[in-house]
Amino acid sequence: MLSPSLAQEIAGDTSAVIGFNVLITDAEGMVIGSGDSSRVGTFHEASVEVVRSQEPATHDASQAQRLRGVRPGVTLPLIAGGQAVGTVGITGTPTQVRRFGLLVKRQTEILLRESVMLRSRLLAERAGEKLLADIAAYDPEVVEGDFLVFRAAELGFDLRLRRVAVVFEVTVPATAAHGQGTHRQGGHRQASPTLALVRSELLRTVGEVFADPQDIVAATAPGWIGVLHRLPAGRSAESLAADCRRVTDVIAVQDGLAARAGIGEAAASVGGLHDSYQDACEALRLGTRVAGGAAVHLITDLRVHQVLTAVGQSARNRLVDRTTADLRAQPDWPALRDTITAWCESGFNLVRAAEALHVHRNTVVYRMNKIEQITGRPLRAHRTTMALYLACLADQLGGGDATVRRRRRVR
Repeated sequence: MLSPSLAQEIAGDTSAVIGFNVLITDAEGMVIGSGDSSRVGTFHEASVEVVRSQEPATHDASQAQRLRGVRPGVTLPLIAGGQAVGTVGITGTPTQVRRFGLLVKRQTEILLRESVMLRSRLLAERAGEKLLADIAAYDPEVVEGDFLVFRAAELGFDLRLRRVAVVFEVTVPATAAHGQGTHRQGGHRQASPTLALVRSELLRTVGEVFADPQDIVAATAPGWIGVLHRLPAGRSAESLAADCRRVTDVIAVQDGLAARAGIGEAAASVGGLHDSYQDACEALRLGTRVAGGAAVHLITDLRVHQVLTAVGQSARNRLVDRTTADLRAQPDWPALRDTITAWCESGFNLVRAAEALHVHRNTVVYRMNKIEQITGRPLRAHRTTMALYLACLADQLGGGDATVRRRRRVR
Protein backbone atom coordinates (compact mmCIF):
# COMPACT_ATOMS: atom_id res chain seq x y z
CA MET A 1 0.00 0.00 0.00
CA LEU A 2 2.85 2.38 0.89
CA SER A 3 5.23 2.29 -2.07
CA PRO A 4 8.93 3.13 -1.66
CA SER A 5 8.80 5.71 -4.44
CA LEU A 6 5.91 7.57 -2.78
CA ALA A 7 7.54 7.27 0.66
CA GLN A 8 10.83 8.70 -0.62
CA GLU A 9 9.05 11.58 -2.35
CA ILE A 10 7.08 12.47 0.80
CA ALA A 11 10.10 12.14 3.10
CA GLY A 12 12.37 14.21 0.87
CA ASP A 13 9.86 17.02 0.34
CA THR A 14 8.80 17.17 4.00
CA SER A 15 12.38 17.17 5.26
CA ALA A 16 13.16 20.16 3.05
CA VAL A 17 10.15 22.07 4.38
CA ILE A 18 10.53 21.55 8.15
CA GLY A 19 14.35 21.45 8.30
CA PHE A 20 14.48 18.12 10.15
CA ASN A 21 15.04 14.69 8.65
CA VAL A 22 11.84 12.73 8.06
CA LEU A 23 11.88 8.98 7.53
CA ILE A 24 9.08 6.61 6.62
CA THR A 25 9.01 2.86 7.32
CA ASP A 26 6.79 0.03 6.20
CA ALA A 27 4.79 -2.14 8.60
CA GLU A 28 7.87 -4.30 9.30
CA GLY A 29 10.01 -1.35 10.36
CA MET A 30 12.14 -1.12 7.19
CA VAL A 31 12.98 2.43 6.14
CA ILE A 32 11.53 3.01 2.65
CA GLY A 33 11.87 6.79 2.50
CA SER A 34 14.15 9.33 4.18
CA GLY A 35 15.53 12.81 3.73
CA ASP A 36 18.84 11.14 4.57
CA SER A 37 19.09 8.64 1.72
CA SER A 38 21.74 6.60 3.57
CA ARG A 39 19.03 5.36 5.94
CA VAL A 40 16.82 3.90 3.20
CA GLY A 41 16.82 0.11 3.45
CA THR A 42 17.87 0.02 7.13
CA PHE A 43 15.85 -1.37 10.03
CA HIS A 44 14.13 1.06 12.44
CA GLU A 45 13.43 -0.96 15.56
CA ALA A 46 11.19 1.60 17.28
CA SER A 47 8.69 1.41 14.43
CA VAL A 48 7.79 -2.21 15.19
CA GLU A 49 6.20 -1.31 18.54
CA VAL A 50 4.61 1.83 17.14
CA VAL A 51 2.92 -0.22 14.39
CA ARG A 52 1.79 -2.83 16.93
CA SER A 53 0.34 -0.33 19.43
CA GLN A 54 -0.68 2.33 16.90
CA GLU A 55 0.61 4.86 19.46
CA PRO A 56 3.37 7.47 18.90
CA ALA A 57 6.72 7.10 20.67
CA THR A 58 9.40 9.59 21.70
CA HIS A 59 13.10 8.71 22.11
CA ASP A 60 15.82 10.86 23.59
CA ALA A 61 19.51 10.22 22.88
CA SER A 62 19.95 7.55 25.56
CA GLN A 63 16.76 5.68 24.60
CA ALA A 64 17.59 5.81 20.90
CA GLN A 65 21.05 4.40 21.53
CA ARG A 66 19.54 1.19 22.89
CA LEU A 67 17.40 0.62 19.75
CA ARG A 68 18.67 -0.56 16.39
CA GLY A 69 18.65 2.08 13.66
CA VAL A 70 16.95 4.67 15.85
CA ARG A 71 18.01 8.28 16.43
CA PRO A 72 16.53 10.83 18.83
CA GLY A 73 13.13 12.11 17.77
CA VAL A 74 9.48 11.06 17.47
CA THR A 75 7.88 8.13 15.65
CA LEU A 76 4.18 8.11 14.77
CA PRO A 77 1.97 5.41 13.18
CA LEU A 78 0.58 5.85 9.68
CA ILE A 79 -3.03 4.68 9.67
CA ALA A 80 -4.94 3.68 6.53
CA GLY A 81 -8.27 1.89 6.66
CA GLY A 82 -7.97 1.51 10.43
CA GLN A 83 -4.66 -0.35 10.18
CA ALA A 84 -1.09 0.80 10.73
CA VAL A 85 0.69 0.47 7.38
CA GLY A 86 3.98 2.00 8.54
CA THR A 87 5.42 4.87 10.52
CA VAL A 88 6.73 8.37 10.01
CA GLY A 89 9.63 9.56 12.14
CA ILE A 90 11.23 12.98 12.65
CA THR A 91 14.85 13.10 13.75
CA GLY A 92 15.89 15.71 16.32
CA THR A 93 15.58 16.67 19.94
CA PRO A 94 12.10 15.51 21.01
CA THR A 95 11.18 18.93 22.39
CA GLN A 96 12.06 20.49 19.01
CA VAL A 97 10.42 18.03 16.65
CA ARG A 98 7.34 17.01 18.68
CA ARG A 99 5.43 20.07 17.41
CA PHE A 100 5.86 18.85 13.84
CA GLY A 101 4.82 15.28 14.57
CA LEU A 102 1.03 15.42 14.20
CA LEU A 103 1.23 17.76 11.20
CA VAL A 104 3.68 15.50 9.32
CA LYS A 105 1.66 12.40 10.23
CA ARG A 106 -1.60 13.87 8.94
CA GLN A 107 -0.05 15.23 5.77
CA THR A 108 1.57 11.87 5.04
CA GLU A 109 -1.70 10.01 5.61
CA ILE A 110 -3.51 12.43 3.29
CA LEU A 111 -0.95 11.88 0.54
CA LEU A 112 -1.15 8.14 1.14
CA ARG A 113 -4.95 8.14 0.77
CA GLU A 114 -4.70 10.23 -2.39
CA SER A 115 -2.15 7.79 -3.79
CA VAL A 116 -4.40 4.83 -3.02
CA MET A 117 -7.38 6.56 -4.61
CA LEU A 118 -5.35 7.43 -7.69
CA ARG A 119 -4.09 3.87 -7.97
CA SER A 120 -7.62 2.52 -7.58
CA ARG A 121 -8.90 4.92 -10.23
CA LEU A 122 -6.12 4.00 -12.65
CA LEU A 123 -6.75 0.30 -12.08
CA ALA A 124 -10.47 0.84 -12.67
CA GLU A 125 -9.71 2.81 -15.86
CA ARG A 126 -7.46 0.05 -17.17
CA ALA A 127 -10.02 -2.62 -16.33
CA GLY A 128 -12.68 -0.59 -18.16
CA GLU A 129 -10.39 -0.13 -21.15
CA LYS A 130 -9.72 -3.87 -21.30
CA LEU A 131 -13.43 -4.71 -21.02
CA LEU A 132 -14.40 -2.25 -23.75
CA ALA A 133 -11.58 -3.47 -26.00
CA ASP A 134 -12.71 -7.08 -25.54
CA ILE A 135 -16.30 -6.18 -26.40
CA ALA A 136 -15.15 -4.22 -29.46
CA ALA A 137 -13.14 -7.25 -30.65
CA TYR A 138 -15.66 -9.86 -29.48
CA ASP A 139 -15.72 -13.10 -31.45
CA PRO A 140 -18.07 -15.81 -30.09
CA GLU A 141 -15.80 -18.48 -31.56
CA VAL A 142 -12.87 -17.21 -29.48
CA VAL A 143 -14.45 -16.23 -26.16
CA GLU A 144 -17.84 -16.91 -24.62
CA GLY A 145 -20.09 -13.93 -24.05
CA ASP A 146 -20.92 -15.17 -20.55
CA PHE A 147 -17.25 -14.79 -19.61
CA LEU A 148 -17.32 -11.08 -20.49
CA VAL A 149 -20.63 -10.71 -18.63
CA PHE A 150 -18.96 -12.24 -15.56
CA ARG A 151 -15.89 -9.99 -15.86
CA ALA A 152 -18.07 -6.92 -16.22
CA ALA A 153 -20.07 -7.94 -13.14
CA GLU A 154 -16.84 -8.07 -11.13
CA LEU A 155 -16.31 -4.42 -12.07
CA GLY A 156 -19.89 -3.55 -11.11
CA PHE A 157 -21.37 -3.44 -14.63
CA ASP A 158 -24.38 -5.45 -15.83
CA LEU A 159 -24.01 -6.07 -19.56
CA ARG A 160 -27.56 -7.41 -19.70
CA LEU A 161 -28.92 -3.88 -19.28
CA ARG A 162 -30.02 -2.03 -22.41
CA ARG A 163 -27.09 0.05 -23.63
CA VAL A 164 -25.86 1.93 -26.67
CA ALA A 165 -22.28 2.44 -27.81
CA VAL A 166 -20.95 5.95 -28.36
CA VAL A 167 -17.50 6.69 -29.75
CA PHE A 168 -15.78 10.08 -29.51
CA GLU A 169 -12.88 11.00 -31.79
CA VAL A 170 -10.79 13.96 -30.62
CA THR A 171 -8.29 15.64 -32.92
CA VAL A 172 -6.07 18.70 -32.97
CA PRO A 173 -7.65 21.21 -35.38
CA ALA A 174 -5.68 21.87 -38.54
CA THR A 175 -5.40 25.57 -37.64
CA ALA A 176 -3.72 24.70 -34.36
CA ALA A 177 -1.51 22.06 -35.97
CA HIS A 178 -0.25 24.60 -38.50
CA GLY A 179 -0.10 27.47 -36.03
CA GLN A 180 2.97 26.26 -34.17
CA GLY A 181 0.84 24.39 -31.66
CA THR A 182 -1.04 27.35 -30.21
CA HIS A 183 -4.66 28.39 -29.87
CA ARG A 184 -6.51 31.39 -28.46
CA GLN A 185 -8.45 31.23 -25.25
CA GLY A 186 -9.73 34.25 -23.33
CA GLY A 187 -7.89 36.57 -25.71
CA HIS A 188 -4.50 35.03 -24.98
CA ARG A 189 -2.47 32.74 -27.19
CA GLN A 190 -1.78 29.42 -25.48
CA ALA A 191 -0.04 26.22 -26.45
CA SER A 192 -2.39 23.64 -27.96
CA PRO A 193 -2.55 20.55 -25.77
CA THR A 194 -1.44 17.20 -27.05
CA LEU A 195 -3.96 14.40 -26.83
CA ALA A 196 -1.72 12.44 -24.46
CA LEU A 197 -1.53 15.33 -21.98
CA VAL A 198 -5.27 15.93 -21.86
CA ARG A 199 -6.32 12.28 -21.83
CA SER A 200 -7.50 12.34 -18.21
CA GLU A 201 -9.29 15.65 -18.75
CA LEU A 202 -11.09 14.27 -21.81
CA LEU A 203 -12.17 11.20 -19.86
CA ARG A 204 -13.45 13.43 -17.08
CA THR A 205 -15.37 15.61 -19.53
CA VAL A 206 -17.08 12.60 -21.09
CA GLY A 207 -17.65 11.04 -17.67
CA GLU A 208 -19.38 14.16 -16.36
CA VAL A 209 -22.04 13.85 -19.06
CA PHE A 210 -22.24 10.05 -19.07
CA ALA A 211 -22.29 9.82 -15.29
CA ASP A 212 -24.63 6.88 -14.71
CA PRO A 213 -22.87 4.32 -12.46
CA GLN A 214 -23.55 1.75 -15.17
CA ASP A 215 -21.97 3.85 -17.95
CA ILE A 216 -18.66 2.34 -19.08
CA VAL A 217 -16.31 5.13 -20.20
CA ALA A 218 -12.79 4.29 -21.38
CA ALA A 219 -10.04 5.49 -23.69
CA THR A 220 -9.69 3.00 -26.52
CA ALA A 221 -6.80 4.60 -28.43
CA PRO A 222 -5.03 7.98 -28.52
CA GLY A 223 -7.77 10.50 -29.26
CA TRP A 224 -10.57 7.92 -29.01
CA ILE A 225 -12.99 7.48 -26.09
CA GLY A 226 -15.66 4.80 -26.05
CA VAL A 227 -18.84 4.75 -23.98
CA LEU A 228 -21.28 1.91 -23.35
CA HIS A 229 -24.14 4.08 -22.13
CA ARG A 230 -26.98 2.55 -20.15
CA LEU A 231 -30.21 3.65 -21.78
CA PRO A 232 -32.85 4.73 -19.26
CA ALA A 233 -36.46 4.01 -20.15
CA GLY A 234 -37.79 6.62 -22.54
CA ARG A 235 -34.36 7.96 -23.51
CA SER A 236 -34.68 9.32 -27.08
CA ALA A 237 -32.05 9.36 -29.79
CA GLU A 238 -32.39 13.14 -29.94
CA SER A 239 -31.61 13.43 -26.22
CA LEU A 240 -28.56 11.19 -26.55
CA ALA A 241 -27.32 13.15 -29.57
CA ALA A 242 -27.78 16.40 -27.64
CA ASP A 243 -25.61 15.06 -24.80
CA CYS A 244 -22.94 14.06 -27.32
CA ARG A 245 -22.99 17.55 -28.82
CA ARG A 246 -22.60 18.96 -25.32
CA VAL A 247 -19.45 16.88 -24.88
CA THR A 248 -17.97 17.97 -28.21
CA ASP A 249 -18.74 21.63 -27.42
CA VAL A 250 -17.08 21.45 -24.00
CA ILE A 251 -13.98 19.79 -25.46
CA ALA A 252 -13.73 22.53 -28.09
CA VAL A 253 -14.07 25.33 -25.51
CA GLN A 254 -11.95 23.91 -22.68
CA ASP A 255 -9.23 22.12 -24.61
CA GLY A 256 -9.17 23.84 -28.01
CA LEU A 257 -9.62 20.46 -29.69
CA ALA A 258 -12.07 19.20 -32.31
CA ALA A 259 -14.36 16.35 -31.31
CA ARG A 260 -16.94 14.25 -33.13
CA ALA A 261 -19.21 11.45 -31.95
CA GLY A 262 -20.64 8.33 -33.54
CA ILE A 263 -23.69 6.60 -32.05
CA GLY A 264 -24.63 2.95 -32.54
CA GLU A 265 -27.95 1.27 -31.77
CA ALA A 266 -29.33 -0.15 -28.54
CA ALA A 267 -28.36 -3.66 -27.44
CA ALA A 268 -28.58 -5.85 -24.34
CA SER A 269 -26.06 -8.62 -25.04
CA VAL A 270 -22.32 -8.89 -25.58
CA GLY A 271 -22.80 -9.63 -29.28
CA GLY A 272 -25.23 -6.74 -29.64
CA LEU A 273 -22.88 -4.35 -27.85
CA HIS A 274 -20.06 -5.46 -30.16
CA ASP A 275 -22.23 -4.59 -33.17
CA SER A 276 -23.30 -1.30 -31.57
CA TYR A 277 -19.68 -0.30 -30.98
CA GLN A 278 -18.66 -1.19 -34.53
CA ASP A 279 -21.68 0.73 -35.84
CA ALA A 280 -20.68 3.79 -33.78
CA CYS A 281 -17.22 3.69 -35.39
CA GLU A 282 -18.84 3.29 -38.82
CA ALA A 283 -21.10 6.26 -38.12
CA LEU A 284 -18.04 8.39 -37.44
CA ARG A 285 -16.28 7.25 -40.59
CA LEU A 286 -19.30 7.59 -42.88
CA GLY A 287 -20.61 10.77 -41.27
CA THR A 288 -17.35 12.54 -41.99
CA ARG A 289 -17.63 11.67 -45.68
CA VAL A 290 -21.27 12.62 -46.21
CA ALA A 291 -21.85 15.30 -43.53
CA GLY A 292 -18.40 16.51 -42.58
CA GLY A 293 -19.61 19.66 -40.82
CA ALA A 294 -21.73 17.84 -38.24
CA ALA A 295 -20.31 16.86 -34.86
CA VAL A 296 -22.60 13.92 -34.10
CA HIS A 297 -23.50 11.06 -36.42
CA LEU A 298 -26.07 8.31 -35.80
CA ILE A 299 -25.76 4.98 -37.56
CA THR A 300 -29.55 4.95 -37.94
CA ASP A 301 -29.17 7.85 -40.40
CA LEU A 302 -26.39 6.09 -42.29
CA ARG A 303 -27.57 2.51 -42.75
CA VAL A 304 -27.92 2.83 -46.51
CA HIS A 305 -24.45 4.36 -46.73
CA GLN A 306 -23.14 1.47 -44.65
CA VAL A 307 -24.64 -1.06 -47.03
CA LEU A 308 -23.21 0.78 -50.02
CA THR A 309 -19.71 0.71 -48.55
CA ALA A 310 -20.06 -3.05 -48.13
CA VAL A 311 -20.38 -3.28 -51.90
CA GLY A 312 -17.14 -3.39 -53.87
CA GLN A 313 -15.72 -0.09 -55.09
CA SER A 314 -15.93 -1.14 -58.74
CA ALA A 315 -19.65 -1.94 -58.38
CA ARG A 316 -20.25 1.45 -56.77
CA ASN A 317 -18.32 3.16 -59.55
CA ARG A 318 -20.48 1.46 -62.18
CA LEU A 319 -23.66 2.49 -60.37
CA VAL A 320 -22.53 6.11 -60.22
CA ASP A 321 -21.19 6.24 -63.79
CA ARG A 322 -24.10 4.46 -65.49
CA THR A 323 -26.82 6.24 -63.52
CA THR A 324 -25.56 9.80 -63.11
CA ALA A 325 -22.89 10.32 -65.79
CA ASP A 326 -24.75 13.12 -67.61
CA LEU A 327 -25.84 14.75 -64.36
CA ARG A 328 -22.32 14.70 -62.98
CA ALA A 329 -21.11 16.50 -66.08
CA GLN A 330 -23.23 19.52 -65.08
CA PRO A 331 -21.49 22.41 -63.26
CA ASP A 332 -24.26 22.42 -60.62
CA TRP A 333 -24.03 18.67 -59.98
CA PRO A 334 -23.63 19.05 -56.17
CA ALA A 335 -26.92 21.00 -56.03
CA LEU A 336 -28.66 18.47 -58.26
CA ARG A 337 -27.33 15.61 -56.14
CA ASP A 338 -28.54 17.27 -52.95
CA THR A 339 -31.95 17.80 -54.50
CA ILE A 340 -32.33 14.12 -55.41
CA THR A 341 -31.22 13.13 -51.91
CA ALA A 342 -33.59 15.58 -50.20
CA TRP A 343 -36.50 14.56 -52.46
CA CYS A 344 -36.11 10.91 -51.47
CA GLU A 345 -35.37 11.48 -47.79
CA SER A 346 -38.37 13.83 -47.51
CA GLY A 347 -40.76 11.12 -48.65
CA PHE A 348 -41.10 12.60 -52.17
CA ASN A 349 -42.72 15.69 -50.63
CA LEU A 350 -41.93 18.98 -52.36
CA VAL A 351 -42.43 21.23 -49.32
CA ARG A 352 -40.33 19.10 -46.98
CA ALA A 353 -37.58 18.76 -49.60
CA ALA A 354 -37.42 22.57 -49.99
CA GLU A 355 -37.21 22.96 -46.21
CA ALA A 356 -34.41 20.40 -46.01
CA LEU A 357 -32.47 22.24 -48.73
CA HIS A 358 -33.29 25.70 -47.30
CA VAL A 359 -34.46 26.91 -50.73
CA HIS A 360 -37.78 28.02 -52.24
CA ARG A 361 -40.02 25.24 -53.51
CA ASN A 362 -39.81 26.75 -57.02
CA THR A 363 -36.05 26.16 -56.93
CA VAL A 364 -36.69 22.50 -56.18
CA VAL A 365 -39.19 22.30 -59.05
CA TYR A 366 -36.66 23.89 -61.42
CA ARG A 367 -33.91 21.46 -60.41
CA MET A 368 -36.22 18.42 -60.65
CA ASN A 369 -37.31 19.45 -64.15
CA LYS A 370 -33.67 19.79 -65.16
CA ILE A 371 -32.84 16.35 -63.75
CA GLU A 372 -35.75 14.78 -65.61
CA GLN A 373 -34.74 16.47 -68.89
CA ILE A 374 -31.13 15.28 -68.60
CA THR A 375 -31.91 11.72 -67.51
CA GLY A 376 -35.08 11.31 -69.57
CA ARG A 377 -36.72 9.69 -66.53
CA PRO A 378 -39.53 11.01 -64.26
CA LEU A 379 -38.53 11.60 -60.63
CA ARG A 380 -41.96 10.43 -59.50
CA ALA A 381 -41.16 6.93 -60.73
CA HIS A 382 -39.91 5.52 -57.47
CA ARG A 383 -37.69 2.81 -58.94
CA THR A 384 -35.89 5.38 -61.06
CA THR A 385 -35.61 7.82 -58.19
CA MET A 386 -34.26 5.20 -55.79
CA ALA A 387 -31.57 4.21 -58.30
CA LEU A 388 -30.58 7.88 -58.58
CA TYR A 389 -30.69 8.21 -54.81
CA LEU A 390 -28.32 5.29 -54.26
CA ALA A 391 -26.00 6.64 -56.95
CA CYS A 392 -25.96 10.04 -55.24
CA LEU A 393 -25.06 8.45 -51.91
CA ALA A 394 -22.34 6.39 -53.60
CA ASP A 395 -20.97 9.59 -55.15
CA GLN A 396 -20.83 11.22 -51.70
CA LEU A 397 -18.90 8.21 -50.43
CA GLY A 398 -16.48 8.46 -53.36
CA GLY A 399 -17.01 6.83 -56.73
CA GLY A 400 -17.22 7.38 -60.43
CA ASP A 401 -14.50 7.24 -63.04
CA ALA A 402 -11.99 9.88 -64.02
CA THR A 403 -13.58 10.39 -67.45
CA VAL A 404 -16.73 12.02 -66.09
CA ARG A 405 -14.73 14.14 -63.65
CA ARG A 406 -12.61 15.41 -66.54
CA ARG A 407 -15.75 16.19 -68.54
CA ARG A 408 -17.03 18.31 -65.65
CA ARG A 409 -13.79 20.27 -65.51
CA VAL A 410 -13.82 20.86 -69.28
CA ARG A 411 -17.37 22.17 -69.24
